[in-house]
Amino acid sequence: MADTVIVTGASRGIGAAIAAELDRRGFAVAGLSRSGECAVGSGYECDVTDEARVRDLFGEIAGAGPIAGLVNNAGAHLATPSAELATEAYEGLMRLNATAVMTASREIYPHLAASGGGKIVNMGSFFDKMGVPDNLAYCASKAAVAAMTRCHAVEWAADGITVINVAPGYIETDFNREFLARDKVRAWLGQRVPVGRPGTAEEVATLVGALFAEDMPYLTGETIYIDGGQGMNH
Repeated sequence: MADTVIVTGASRGIGAAIAAELDRRGFAVAGLSRSGECAVGSGYECDVTDEARVRDLFGEIAGAGPIAGLVNNAGAHLATPSAELATEAYEGLMRLNATAVMTASREIYPHLAASGGGKIVNMGSFFDKMGVPDNLAYCASKAAVAAMTRCHAVEWAADGITVINVAPGYIETDFNREFLARDKVRAWLGQRVPVGRPGTAEEVATLVGALFAEDMPYLTGETIYIDGGQGMNH
């Protein structure tokens, strides 16, 4: 039986690409989403902000066979001027983008530790190190994910668990394809991103798949930026 990787937010976009790549590499995929849809593996309906549901579902999946790891991919974006950002909206985004990463990692921990180790890959953003107008909540949530990655990595290393934060730049998906297709946006990205284009969900998925497929126990706690060089471009 193939080891299982749990992928949250697996029904669309980067999550769906990650699920497909892991399936291609021979892993069993347990895809979580609000709709329960997953094009490969097994799909499970799950709101990742529901701690009890996450706990019960992880136990169910672990009971069916060995778990290789978890990809914390579920998340959302919110663009609002800081002076107009409602506390409720801020806390809602933090709950999904950051708190749910903490709780899912906490709930997968005993299953990975009991089996001698595994891998947690968090999906961050290169916005975690940038000051972006109208993106306070999003930037803060992704910076929190990077911090959690470092803390979990050092706490759980002795259990054989590695934790990596993958931080994409502008990635074209069905969520933003129309926006990225605008001439003005394309021209701006062509100037701002050294490789001259947005990335693809498949490129992100290839990186995540490689992290699971290769044995790299000394690589942990790091944020790996996959942004075409944009975040370092002066």
